[in-house]
Amino acid sequence: MRILLHGCTGRMGKTVLSLLEPAGHTLAAGVSPEVVPGTPGFYQTLAAFTGPADVVLDFSNHAATGELLDYCEQRRLPVVLATTGQTPEELARIGRAAGTVPVFRSANMSLGIAVLLDLARRAARMFPDADVEIVEAHHNQKLDVPSGTALMLANAVRSVRPEAEFVVGRHENGKRKKSEIGIHSLRLGNEVGMHEILITTGNETLTLKHEAESRALFAEGALAAAAWLMGKPAGLYNMQDLLEESL
Repeated sequence: MRILLHGCTGRMGKTVLSLLEPAGHTLAAGVSPEVVPGTPGFYQTLAAFTGPADVVLDFSNHAATGELLDYCEQRRLPVVLATTGQTPEELARIGRAAGTVPVFRSANMSLGIAVLLDLARRAARMFPDADVEIVEAHHNQKLDVPSGTALMLANAVRSVRPEAEFVVGRHENGKRKKSEIGIHSLRLGNEVGMHEILITTGNETLTLKHEAESRALFAEGALAAAAWLMGKPAGLYNMQDLLEESL
């Protein structure tokens, strides 16, 4: 694949760059405002690149969503969105773009997290009256709280418990409500990412946990998503779609 990497100078962008050649892919172009002008193959803006590409891989920032999708629609390029923190307006823009081009969006590009989401839904369905708590840990420079992945897990539970409400951080006195899903965020050093779901009936506890050992796993998942997206019709896709087709 010829990959247009948007957000090439960030932590994840650099990781993707290191994996392209070993995975058999090529860099169509790298785009970031922090690129040194004149660097061959790298551009400060999307508009500056008009060459051939097969897919856009976005590891930039959600604030660039509108400009990015305008570019993908104009060039009819499929796009993998690996950013988090989108506003309601940005989410609506993603939905509109999916009517024109294939859009793959996931708050977490880990294939393991995709499996965890599936297990969370199954467990919540099996234990409809159990207490559910979600704990996530990330490095101390992470901006969004809770993490996008923690919200994905909470929404996976709510898909089988429509009445569920999210309680982000317990910060006042009071008994736990039956309908709540507790979400707790830890920010520690260089922690790559940990997500744990505890499902307790009072007589037994089921613990589902995923730990990221290296950020390379997110880059690998994003590249797998990009390869899977190739040839798909316009639409909005996620890791669950990839997982279901792979089983």
